[in-house]
Amino acid sequence: MQNTLQISEIKEWNTQDLHSCASLLIAVVEDGASIGFLPPLREDDSLSYWQGVPAPTVRLWVARHNGEIVGTVQLHLSTTQNGTHRAEIAKLMVHPQSRRMGIARRLMTVAEQTAIQENRSLLVLDTRAGDPSNSLYRSLGFREAGRIPQYARSADGLLHETVFYYKLLHKSG
Repeated sequence: MQNTLQISEIKEWNTQDLHSCASLLIAVVEDGASIGFLPPLREDDSLSYWQGVPAPTVRLWVARHNGEIVGTVQLHLSTTQNGTHRAEIAKLMVHPQSRRMGIARRLMTVAEQTAIQENRSLLVLDTRAGDPSNSLYRSLGFREAGRIPQYARSADGLLHETVFYYKLLHKSG
């Protein structure tokens, strides 16, 4: 079988993709990702989360490797009157067995290109301090805006610092 990677936007769920994303979320949470959930993450909780995505202001892309969903990223478009120039990157995740293949970078590129098409000039995101994702974001041109101590709890009960990043996409006018 040919080794292929395809990025596509999900606008409506089919049963297979919904369950694949639920399984992906469970796998990354079990692997220790700081992504808003703690292990053990039950399948029905994961499915419930995904059923709320995508939404009118939440764009969702999946990465398929040889047809299997192995990664996701979301772009949350701000709708506040004073924030229609910005968007937030959320739930960038890659299956533990599919890392170091450039999948996260490809997903981020698609999200950033869409933000530009949506006339967004600012991207923001946060991630746990010390995670490998920090070097990815810096390599993509994101700049550290600040840190908050004791921001997120891990499965072992420890509180971890988070790092907020931003990227200016084009000058506002």
